[in-house]
Amino acid sequence: MRPPDPRTVRSREAALTAARELLIEQGMSGLTHGAVAARSGISRATLYRLWPEPADLVRATLTWHIALAQPETTGDLRADLRTALTGTRAMLHEPASEQGMRVMIERAAVDPKFAEAKEALYRSGTQVVRAILTDAVTRAELPAALDIDLALDQLHGPLFFRRLVADRTFELDYVHDVVDDFLRCHSTKPPHQQGIS
Repeated sequence: MRPPDPRTVRSREAALTAARELLIEQGMSGLTHGAVAARSGISRATLYRLWPEPADLVRATLTWHIALAQPETTGDLRADLRTALTGTRAMLHEPASEQGMRVMIERAAVDPKFAEAKEALYRSGTQVVRAILTDAVTRAELPAALDIDLALDQLHGPLFFRRLVADRTFELDYVHDVVDDFLRCHSTKPPHQQGIS
């Protein structure tokens, strides 16, 4: 497989940087192909080739943020969950990604393209935690019968509810409490072996 053309990579990054800035400054209404072209210096033709629809552009911008936030895993269940959800917390408090998620959720209810993009972002945004949980089940640190989808809801749900529904900020202590509560309920190890008091 041929490596990507460096010029295409540079154009993509310049466009996504501009898209992020516009999302922060103007919200969804400012995230147009014309505005991104003017801000980034990338031609409209190139932008339409990369992202034919506005939903594609929002999806690409958020996927980029998610990829940057995803950590390396260590095999330490508690530490890995804390690190991964700390990345989620950062995205929920970063203006561009928070605004993009709000727009995606709102538009997905009425626009199939946004619904498709939201589903792809869900898969991308939860893949690291899904892998952490799956590996922990394999190591018998979590029950074999654990419902991984429900576990994802239990870990991510409180963070998204507090920020996007209740419109409240939260600190790392809240993230740590969510992780520790989950482990108290599901871990096969005694609490003292998990580092939980």
